[in-house]
Amino acid sequence: MKTLLSILFTITICSATRAQSADKVLARVKYNFTHVRDTNQRNNPYTETMLLVIGKNASIFTSLTSLERNLDLPKARQAPGAPFKPINPTDIYFFAKENKLISRERFMNAYYLIDEANQKINWKIAKDTITISGIKCRKATTYFKGRNWIAWFAPELPFQSGPWKLNGLPGLIIQANDDKNEVIFEFAGIDNLKKENLKPEELELSKIYEKSFFYNPEIALQKDAKATNRAEFDKILELYRQDPTGFVSAATGTPKNRVFMGSSMTGVSHNITNNPIELPEKK
Repeated sequence: MKTLLSILFTITICSATRAQSADKVLARVKYNFTHVRDTNQRNNPYTETMLLVIGKNASIFTSLTSLERNLDLPKARQAPGAPFKPINPTDIYFFAKENKLISRERFMNAYYLIDEANQKINWKIAKDTITISGIKCRKATTYFKGRNWIAWFAPELPFQSGPWKLNGLPGLIIQANDDKNEVIFEFAGIDNLKKENLKPEELELSKIYEKSFFYNPEIALQKDAKATNRAEFDKILELYRQDPTGFVSAATGTPKNRVFMGSSMTGVSHNITNNPIELPEKK
């Protein structure tokens, strides 16, 4: 485990990452996310509700399902005895001016900020139009991360952000899917940011949401997170997979015979993924 300790000590707060300035929140958009993770169970796709928080230049994409679970909201609680449902563990920052992506990952009760490679997307904008929930949208297509994508964006909403890593269009991406409909992001509404227009029950609920990092008035990188790169973070995950008990012992200083590793209450992993969102690029 000397390798693990060496990696952990070399991961520090990176000034280059911190250079991204805070951005005032202008909108919060919800999406219903559907993903055929297991191609052997196409009729039982993974589903989750996602949240895109947008500013003039910055945005952050996260799991609303996870956020509501952490806030212990009744609608997010699972039925007693139901299999534990995993949630998306990665948050994605996008900075439009710099065309920069930074992933925020949680592992072993610590957060990591990971600089991603330049992700400029080659969109082809078509003449096709459609109205989604009263929002006029225009069609765009691209090949990105091993999939052919179809997106509908709103020119009247001048944000370059969208769900997941999809971005760079002259308008907010309202809806997107790949051409096989294995990955779908469906528009599920925009939050009302003006509290004076909220009903009493909505105002009370908004106070609960404000406890979350994602309901701050500004979009900013987490100050106490550790900055690293994807290769180093993947090394950490691989070491954990090889020897979970030894990893926890080395990272925490706890003797191996006193490390307790939990297991699924149902005996089912619920994590079969043979069809990730990102596929190998065609050459």
